Amino acid sequence: MNEHITYHEADFQAHEGKAIRCLLCPHACLLREGQSGLCRVREHRDGTLVSTVYGYPSALQIDPIEKKPLYHFLPGSRTFSLGTQGCNLACKFCQNWHLSAEHGHAVMYVEPAEIVRRALREGCESIAFTYNEPIVFSEYAMAVCGHAKKAGLACLYVTNGYITPEARALVFPMLDAVNIDLKAFSDEVYKEFTGGTLNPVLNTIEWCVQNRLHTEITTLLIPGVNDSEAMLSAEFHWIMQHCGADIPLHLSAFHPDYKMNDYPNTSRPVLEKARRVAVDSGLRYVYVGNYPGFDNATYCPECGEPVIERHGYSIRKHEDHPHQLPIIWSMS
Repeated sequence: MNEHITYHEADFQAHEGKAIRCLLCPHACLLREGQSGLCRVREHRDGTLVSTVYGYPSALQIDPIEKKPLYHFLPGSRTFSLGTQGCNLACKFCQNWHLSAEHGHAVMYVEPAEIVRRALREGCESIAFTYNEPIVFSEYAMAVCGHAKKAGLACLYVTNGYITPEARALVFPMLDAVNIDLKAFSDEVYKEFTGGTLNPVLNTIEWCVQNRLHTEITTLLIPGVNDSEAMLSAEFHWIMQHCGADIPLHLSAFHPDYKMNDYPNTSRPVLEKARRVAVDSGLRYVYVGNYPGFDNATYCPECGEPVIERHGYSIRKHEDHPHQLPIIWSMS
């Protein structure tokens, strides 16, 4: 550990004798002095649990909100994107592994209020906690959200949804939108390829929908892992039953990375078939990412007219469309 770094006491902890149990995510790591959790960024230090990345972003960038991807939340706006290091899953296919899995530490402290000031200076309408898993730095994110609310900025998580119900009840009400990675509709795939389990993610998706938090779902289609028609059909029917037909679903193409460089890229026919299965399941807004050439416009299910036309991250909005669609155009 770098002795010049200031560590912030973490929430969501319980002392068990000389050990501390982290209560943030379902792993519930029990840590003795000097030990870090599976996320690598929550450590038992000097008798308490600390966040080693509070105030230390490793990535700051301005993105179109469509890049998150969020297609029905503040379309056409810019979001101030922030990531640290660490993750509470260990996905073999991680495409941001240099932040989620590599050891290291940012050395520039950025206080929560400064994040908001920078976002306002850049004309952003929101702050996105993204790149690595924001759940593992929730204390920092919550502090930023507190300042953002006062400034009229929205806050959003791009997340794996792997969080305990107790922590979720405190963290997620600070947010205005989430995109949740539903990595596979299989507990076996979750255990083998991510080190986690499926049910906590499903519970988070349900909680977000029930609590009217704007929610979009992303599934990365990995050939031979989670792209069978049976598995996808089960996933899409679950989404229909528990989230409804209007939740945006993003089907994303896999490319070889990290520990899965021997797997092939997702093919266009696989993406086309997955989209067709999702639409046939009743889902109204199904988009395809990481693969050029797909029509990702948002069409009105009532009249079939385009409401948002997309060309990459450039969009054309038709806000005067006569029918009401599940799109948040503005936070005002």
